[in-house]
Amino acid sequence: MKLQQELKRPVPFASSQQETLLNLLRAGDQLENRLSRLFREHGLTVSRFNVLRNLILADQPLTCGEIGERMIQIVPAITSLVDHLESQGLVQRKRCQRDRRVVHVEITAAGRELVESVMPALQQLERQLLKGLTKSEQKQLIGLLEKARDSIGKCL
Repeated sequence: MKLQQELKRPVPFASSQQETLLNLLRAGDQLENRLSRLFREHGLTVSRFNVLRNLILADQPLTCGEIGERMIQIVPAITSLVDHLESQGLVQRKRCQRDRRVVHVEITAAGRELVESVMPALQQLERQLLKGLTKSEQKQLIGLLEKARDSIGKCL
């Protein structure tokens, strides 16, 4: 469905740039809502899951700064995310032996188990969300989104 119809806009968009950006915002919002619902069923948020997943992918403890650099969404309060995950027993902090000022965050066995339990449902949701696009269209969309992100990044 065209965004103008979906939003019940009585007038066309002012420009193709406006329509493009609003389509990106709408798609992002829909994606965020669906992912949030899935993670909420497991006692997580999108950001908390992303922290855990980054720790698994790194296969080593990371500092809060390193976690922040790897996040999909920019989160200003990585420390509070880690605090919450630590209170749930999903991560633990360890001081670096060589430099006591450095604190590493590592995922616990419980954190790994939780991520592993979420993955099948997440993979199923990913397939469902993009089933309307062929592999070729997905690759094309990836390329267009990369160009859009580059363009947006140059404005910051």
